[in-house]
Amino acid sequence: MPEIDRVEAGALSDSAALRRLVSECRPTLIAGLCASWPAVRQASDSDAACAAYLAGLDGGEIAEAFIGARAIGGRYHYGEGLEGFNFARETMRVEQALARILANAADGATETLYMGSLPTDQYLARFPKENSLAAMAPHMRPRIWMGNASTIACHFDTYDNLACVIAGRRRFTLYPPDAIADLYVGPIDHTMAGQPVSLAAGAAPGDPRYPRFAAAAARAITVDLEPGDALYLPKLWWHQVEATAPFNVLANYWWDAFAAGPDVPFPTMLLSMIAIAERPEAERQAWRAYFDHYVFRPEGHPLAHLSPEKHGVLGPLGQGNYGRIRAWAMRLLRGA
Repeated sequence: MPEIDRVEAGALSDSAALRRLVSECRPTLIAGLCASWPAVRQASDSDAACAAYLAGLDGGEIAEAFIGARAIGGRYHYGEGLEGFNFARETMRVEQALARILANAADGATETLYMGSLPTDQYLARFPKENSLAAMAPHMRPRIWMGNASTIACHFDTYDNLACVIAGRRRFTLYPPDAIADLYVGPIDHTMAGQPVSLAAGAAPGDPRYPRFAAAAARAITVDLEPGDALYLPKLWWHQVEATAPFNVLANYWWDAFAAGPDVPFPTMLLSMIAIAERPEAERQAWRAYFDHYVFRPEGHPLAHLSPEKHGVLGPLGQGNYGRIRAWAMRLLRGA
């Protein structure tokens, strides 16, 4: 089974080191990266101390929490036949959620609670200043995730992700982007939290509905994170996340390390779906050749046979060509 790349915290000392790491596009465990955070130190004392620290940062905003009955065992997923979901939703303050998570952890209550993806600037305003990383630029703002023991369905993100464990333990099971066909992905527009999920990764071993999943499972990378550890996840890597302790807190950063402008790849893929996906196979293969040539460039720059001054809008995006191509595309979309 493949193993995760591992580095020590000192390997991610500044923004240049982060950029080098991200350019490799490989999941990487950074041991002890956030061990000095006040939140992590409080968690090392006790769950209650960590909860009290975070509750003291609560600005009073209301957020949505997932509530799961004992029967689901903390596995938040679809309902039977993909109809609805197997959990309820409630709104509450962060302080209230933390109290309820602690109570569930203490008495083995019939429920589990999960609250995630909260922008700390909105919900815990002092958190980013008190718990910071030198490698993260000021515009990279953390989000907070907290809950009881849980399993979050295998999904992907369209941004680079640095996940930092504060309390409890996290087990990530990772699959490379090109495993997508073997993961039996659910609906793209009926999701639990915005991203489609793998139906096979959360099914019982050997489920006959998903015969190709064995190929994905053979390529899976499993990594366990202790408090203070961080995991870098490149864009589009599939990941199932298990919080294995009764009380768990994680912070993460999402950003696009190599964006040339405001446009991002996922909407481009959606437009390609409506423009190309149902054309005849022979025509789709023809468009694949053009996408490879102009976009994915396995043979290098499409105008490498010409001098750079003859590259026109295919010259470097940073030299004004981003705006030129974008304006051209917008005119075409408007039918001009």
